[in-house]
Amino acid sequence: MDTLVTERLREFVVCTYLLGDVSRTPADDALLIEEGILDSIGVLEIIEFLEEEFGIEVEEAETVSANLGSIAGLARYVLSKRSAA
Repeated sequence: MDTLVTERLREFVVCTYLLGDVSRTPADDALLIEEGILDSIGVLEIIEFLEEEFGIEVEEAETVSANLGSIAGLARYVLSKRSAA
């Protein structure tokens, strides 16, 4: 399950922010804001994507870099939210 979540998140990032350029796919632990892939609007789009795609609710207190800063962090966050439900 975690591989599917990671793959879906990676696909979303590449399609949405890198215009489908898979040659620019960031490493799973790359910091998306620091790499210039995401900005503040992108973070809001990621939150909306997480809620719609994975059926979770992102609380304001959870909008931290550890959860939303990288593909690996996003995957861990999604899996933890789904297992808590």
